[in-house]
Amino acid sequence: MAITSANQLELLQTAEAVAREKMIDPDLVIQAMEDSLARAAKSRYGAEMDIRVSIDRKTGRATFARVRTVVEDDAVENHHAQLTVKQAKSYLRDPQIGDEIVDEVPPVDLGRIAAQSAKQVILQKVREAERDRQYEEFKDRVGTIINGTVKREEYGNIIVDIGRGEGILRRNDKIGRESYRIGDRIRAYVKDVRREARGPQVFLSRTAPEFMMALFKMEVPEIYDGIIEIKACARDPGSRAKIAVISYDNSIDPVGACVGMRGSRVQAVVNELQGEKIDIIPWNQDVATFLVNALQPAEVSKVVFDEDASKIEVVVPDEQLSLAIGRRGQNVRLASQLTNLDIDILTEADESARRQAEFAERTKLFMDTLDVDEMMAQLLVAEGFTNLEEVAYVEQDELLSIDGFDESTAEELQARARDYLEEQARKALEAARKMGVEESLIEFDGLTPQMLEALGKEGIKTLEDFATCADWELAGGWTTENGQRKKDEGILESFDMSLEEAQTLIMTARVMLGWVDPTELEAEAEEAEETEEDEA
Repeated sequence: MAITSANQLELLQTAEAVAREKMIDPDLVIQAMEDSLARAAKSRYGAEMDIRVSIDRKTGRATFARVRTVVEDDAVENHHAQLTVKQAKSYLRDPQIGDEIVDEVPPVDLGRIAAQSAKQVILQKVREAERDRQYEEFKDRVGTIINGTVKREEYGNIIVDIGRGEGILRRNDKIGRESYRIGDRIRAYVKDVRREARGPQVFLSRTAPEFMMALFKMEVPEIYDGIIEIKACARDPGSRAKIAVISYDNSIDPVGACVGMRGSRVQAVVNELQGEKIDIIPWNQDVATFLVNALQPAEVSKVVFDEDASKIEVVVPDEQLSLAIGRRGQNVRLASQLTNLDIDILTEADESARRQAEFAERTKLFMDTLDVDEMMAQLLVAEGFTNLEEVAYVEQDELLSIDGFDESTAEELQARARDYLEEQARKALEAARKMGVEESLIEFDGLTPQMLEALGKEGIKTLEDFATCADWELAGGWTTENGQRKKDEGILESFDMSLEEAQTLIMTARVMLGWVDPTELEAEAEEAEETEEDEA
């Protein structure tokens, strides 16, 4: 059947019917028809010609036209679709580069092969338009819960019919013991929507923490209204989960509201998640208090927080250790995910043994370096002194406050500490020079001789070497690999250098070398201060 011989109004009716069926814009179908007719006409008139087809949106009449573009004399590559300014003067009074000369050509009757080719072009264009429509529809549903029907299973992945498209629930996004049959109803969280060659892919999940949070939002009106907020969620899908909630209305208990009358609200979520046990805990701005809540039902004796390392030590009674850790480490793992901290759990006996070891180590340090007896060294440790610098440079009144210490004793201890430190600094500086550390780095303000020695061991021997360092290379830091936090040791970390101090030293070195304009740094600092003030 030749398309051009068909009833012209029937062409428009066909386009509208296809558009309705595929739920796309009818104009897109007509454009596909124009492209297909143009391709078929080129096979008749010649592929090198620029043939364009226009279908009237009211009458359905198809107009075939040959288009030639005016180009510069030396730019003509296709004589059938291009012409020079001189040649164009035969058609236009004042031709300009880029002008187009349009000549209507007779419509063509399409043979069987050409008609089939045109049909394929139309189908391809319609398919692309349908994919675009699906993508636009589902991309706005990312982060919501969607209902669907199990369509089939492919290699462990579940293909779900979600109305105007298909979603995929991958094997690792299914709750472990779940199994589905064709036709089963399923509820899942829209995790991501991506454009791919085979069409938009809608990725679903039932294991994402956001799925649980969305379920609670559906079951608890106070969460939907914003009176209660879920601040954090951690899951071991199908087994156990913890969510932290806070109420912005003092008259509403966030935990009680999420549990519901006789547990009705939380039970609805548990049933959807195949019996997954859910601990609902109150969120607290104080990290230590929040962690104590997160480790429930275990009791916590003491919490020690290291802000720089985002690491926390929790001390529990000996009989509570297994409860705090949980089965296969589940309880402490979920608490760690909930608080975003590395948690070390110690028993009271372990912590006591560690304190004793630290006490003995510091006692020995003072005995060896200050040449004092064990009792005096223990007195210093008991008063909170941890290193020689504290003894050497502390206000003398603090030493005099120790029982049995008089002025002459305090002066002698500080003199011995300073002498030892100066000797160590001299040896470190000498070692640094032997390793080739240059004077430009030695004279740089902010680095001690011991730091210079440590830098020299790592091959950092000039101010230029130092200026190329990153802050974490000096102060250390943490990186996350495959969901596990990994410690990056810093060259100067043992000297208690913070990231901020490392940044300041590195930028100072770069300014001294002329790598950075100090006025730009001042402008950035002012801008940062203004931003902080605005946020406050």
